[in-house]
Amino acid sequence: MVRVASHRLEKNAKFVNSLNVFPVPDGDTGTNMSLTIQSGFKAVNESESNHVGTLGKALAKGLLMGARGNSGVITSQIFRGFSKSIEDKDTLTAMDLAKAFDDGVKTAYKAVMKPVEGTILTVARYGAEAGMKKVESTNDILEVMQAVVEGAKVGLEKTPSLLPVLKEVGVVDSGGQGLVFIYEGFLEGLGGQTGNEEYIPDERDMTEMVNANHHQSVQGQFNTDEIKNGFCTEMMVELGKDATTDEKFDNTKMREYFSKIGDSLIVVSDDEVVKVHVHTNYPYKVWAEGRKFGSLSKIKIDNMRLQHETIVDEDEPTIAKVDEKQEPIDYAVIAVSSGAGLTTLFKSLGVTHVISGGQTMNPSTNDIVDAINKSNAKRALILPNNGNIIMAAKQAVDLVDIPVAIVASKTISQGMTAMLSFNPEADLEDNKANMEDSLDTVKSGQITQAIRDTEIDGLKITKDHYMGIVDGKILVDNEDIIDGTEKMLDKMIDEDSEIITILIGAQGNKEDAQKIADYLDDKYSDLETEIHQGDQPVYPYLISVE
Repeated sequence: MVRVASHRLEKNAKFVNSLNVFPVPDGDTGTNMSLTIQSGFKAVNESESNHVGTLGKALAKGLLMGARGNSGVITSQIFRGFSKSIEDKDTLTAMDLAKAFDDGVKTAYKAVMKPVEGTILTVARYGAEAGMKKVESTNDILEVMQAVVEGAKVGLEKTPSLLPVLKEVGVVDSGGQGLVFIYEGFLEGLGGQTGNEEYIPDERDMTEMVNANHHQSVQGQFNTDEIKNGFCTEMMVELGKDATTDEKFDNTKMREYFSKIGDSLIVVSDDEVVKVHVHTNYPYKVWAEGRKFGSLSKIKIDNMRLQHETIVDEDEPTIAKVDEKQEPIDYAVIAVSSGAGLTTLFKSLGVTHVISGGQTMNPSTNDIVDAINKSNAKRALILPNNGNIIMAAKQAVDLVDIPVAIVASKTISQGMTAMLSFNPEADLEDNKANMEDSLDTVKSGQITQAIRDTEIDGLKITKDHYMGIVDGKILVDNEDIIDGTEKMLDKMIDEDSEIITILIGAQGNKEDAQKIADYLDDKYSDLETEIHQGDQPVYPYLISVE
């Protein structure tokens, strides 16, 4: 069930991403939920038990540690309650299944400080209620699962009427849609569509989460864009077992074929098995070739582009990965950001560890736990710098042994402003309070391109135009990036403004940034303007007004 659910959601992750309310190129709910459920599947797959309760516990732990983004965290909470409900079960009855979904919903609602209807919670609740109702008239577990799916779909259809912004944009809730895909996968798996020998994984079907350390020693020497073949793909073929063709295996021919679709190739074999390692953009072709000669086992895929973006060298914008524990320190200040320039800026402000991530790739609960543990600190502060990361950070706090406080920064600008209030001599709670008090003193502006036509809050937005987003609200739509940025700044600046900071992203440039600064000097000559290289993805310019 979990394997099919993971596969189904992965295949539809792009669609879930497209349901992002804002038409920005960073919709990531599908990606977050897909990586979350894959982490759960990995944990179940690695368990040696056949006990339903034990497998449920493994699923819950895998989801917890792999949870990314708010929807991923809520999903992990749903199955935390689900697994708790079945922990003593050897097998599941229809009533057990219905009650597990119901308990899961109750756990998820309790986990969210202010539950909002029209979200993934609503979809989960409708599914659970439908399951509980169905079990009153049947003992057929498949019928109950079918009812859960249908109920979840009803809840999903209602999300636009419950959350006005969804109705305005004309989409259903993305997290709810992701949960429906998971439930549909459960239904397919329960109906016997799991792991049959003729199943051939399609592209990017990850049987393990992206967690390998392969090639990390040279990551800092090249850019992600330079990775030609992005998936480190491995498999073992049991020769002759349920082969799909009568063709005789030939090691040389297999090597020749794989060399045409990848590099870093290793093919070793004996009379019984073939082991393959290859870097390719077509993992499904690798597996399809292997299936010709036998059944697949120990298949594995790592997205090296994602790995490269989340690996740390001391001078690179990567995840806070430390091979050996650091010397003991009093305070760890851990920030989440993406971009070499942002990493440098945060460290210059006193941040000790930077986890690579943000809107395009939310770090998991486990990423944050790992950064805290490897900091070797007596206490830690976390700056999520994104509202979609705060829930994962809160889960991480409960999984470590040292005191940790979260400064609820929702933007890069807020995170940097908060660091100006950090006092290494103050205790944890005083620092948290002082740093959070400073968050309201900065306005955060973002410039990015629209990926579709839409209308939000009465503002018509045109695909490929540049949007100016201020503190989460789209205020500007303009076909010219400089003019659009200037108009956004006009809306941000008021009589209390003193300092403006422009952070140049990977898609921005110093020349345009200087033109924007010249505009500010001419129109607001009493304000101070600073320009820094941020190298952040998606947003050509991040701008703070203090």
